[in-house]
Amino acid sequence: MITRTAVIGASVGLHARPAALFAQAVDDKGLDVTLHFDGEEADAASALEIMTLGVKGGDTVTLTCDEDGAEAEAAMDELAELLTRDLDAE
Repeated sequence: MITRTAVIGASVGLHARPAALFAQAVDDKGLDVTLHFDGEEADAASALEIMTLGVKGGDTVTLTCDEDGAEAEAAMDELAELLTRDLDAE
């Protein structure tokens, strides 16, 4: 299992636009990624599920993936880095 943590860079958190951009990035990677926050979890490829977590800017989240290998590791690094950016401003 691959695990990454990230501090949310979008000042407004993971609302509609940042959640949609992140979910699309997860879908593009083709990995089954779960987003964990405050004891709850969501399918990271679903913007709607991400938004239900209520993640705000500056919150720390954890990403998990059951895949193994160098490609999955690199993809998870990219996804974690994406969350640290202000996706609302991009």
